[in-house]
Amino acid sequence: MIENPADLPILEAAERLRDGRLTSVALTVAHLDRIAERNGAYHAFLHVAAESALAEAARADEALGCGEDRGPLHGIPVAVKDLFDTAGMPTTYGSDVYAGYLPTEDAEVVRRLRAAGAVLIGKLETYEFAMVGPVFDRSFPPAAANPWDVRRFTGGSSSGSAAAVAGGLVRTSVASDTGGSVRSPAAYCGVVGFKPTYGRIPTRGVFVLSPSLDHVGLISASVAEAAITFDAIADAEATDAEAAASRLGGALTGLRIGYARKWFADDPETLPALLDAVDGAASQLSLLGARIEEVALPAAADFESVGAVIIHAEAFEAHRRQLAASGDGYSRKVFQNILSGLCLTPEDLVRARHAAARLRDRIDRTVFARFDAILTATTLTPAIPFADFAGEAARWTPMRTIAFNVTGHPALSVPCGFANGLPLAIQLAGRAGDEATLCQIGHAYEQASDFAASKPPLPFRRAASDGRTQPAPSE
Repeated sequence: MIENPADLPILEAAERLRDGRLTSVALTVAHLDRIAERNGAYHAFLHVAAESALAEAARADEALGCGEDRGPLHGIPVAVKDLFDTAGMPTTYGSDVYAGYLPTEDAEVVRRLRAAGAVLIGKLETYEFAMVGPVFDRSFPPAAANPWDVRRFTGGSSSGSAAAVAGGLVRTSVASDTGGSVRSPAAYCGVVGFKPTYGRIPTRGVFVLSPSLDHVGLISASVAEAAITFDAIADAEATDAEAAASRLGGALTGLRIGYARKWFADDPETLPALLDAVDGAASQLSLLGARIEEVALPAAADFESVGAVIIHAEAFEAHRRQLAASGDGYSRKVFQNILSGLCLTPEDLVRARHAAARLRDRIDRTVFARFDAILTATTLTPAIPFADFAGEAARWTPMRTIAFNVTGHPALSVPCGFANGLPLAIQLAGRAGDEATLCQIGHAYEQASDFAASKPPLPFRRAASDGRTQPAPSE
């Protein structure tokens, strides 16, 4: 039995809000208390909007009492990555350059969350300008800590979003994904990361990294909660696709899934336990009725090289004026990373965009003409220690995520097991606009495997009296 309202899945909390067993104010207080207890260990929240959140929760209760129901997120606390503009609320984009900045307008996604009745409870840690990290020469924490082991990183750049959901601070969050920034942190933290089709969720009011690859996505405690959040903020008119939550619980019988096994199995950095876990997921999906067949994808290096050119060229252009005006405010690794785009010409960017279009067309013709979805890995290892990032050079971790930013196809990361107590994940990719099928498959696997129900240990805090670590108080 769930005793703390902060642990209620969104649909169960929504039911209680409507039958009078729970109020949005009480639910919001439970989340604020959880943040106060645990955020000191996780550093997930950069700003907690307690006063305004409680006021929003009171209005949500009043509206429900008057018969106004805005949908499943009505009265539910949510948080957004600090890359999204929030009117009157600190928005720094993770950088000292924007310390004290207060936008005058909400990002379009934030506006839609409010319209859906969600309670905005605060802003979440991000790598500086969603670039590289962790970095140790800014006034912010280097990055959020992984709730499964606070000595390890969460992945980036949506580090706070993954830590907040995995650590039980919120059930769902909105983040951004340019090369894997939703899916890799979700994988490392044992939660769900959902990157929809390119352009399906508007990016207005989100700090630009690479317009050709930037996606708004979700990090949530379950596939159902990611789907619910997606349906509240996606462009309904962008395609004729079904709502993402529409087929949750549907049988997988007859669905065809191409297993891109060699795409990651042949990489020397792939952890053997990860390969075993993804093989196990393929077997489980087969038992659930899906038809599994190995499929070949273009080399991962092809996607990575195309994506790197696009990101570096477009990021440099986005930061050109700011670098000239206040370059000394950037952390060293981020400054160096952005400057690498100076070496690229407009012709390089045009060629990379054309190559991206060819890769997308090839996947559509050779894979999605035959299969409803692709199964592969999200990351090739579990989360690594913060200590591995202490050097001057940026450290890259092995992933298989940027391909679906390059092609724009929707992709979903779902927990699939553990290695040495640290989460592992599968990645599902689907046809453009077909988020519903991805959520159907991901939800079915999640329900059959139950890895997403596993919770990290309670965080530890350092006692001031004797310096020994002691557990944080339980609820």
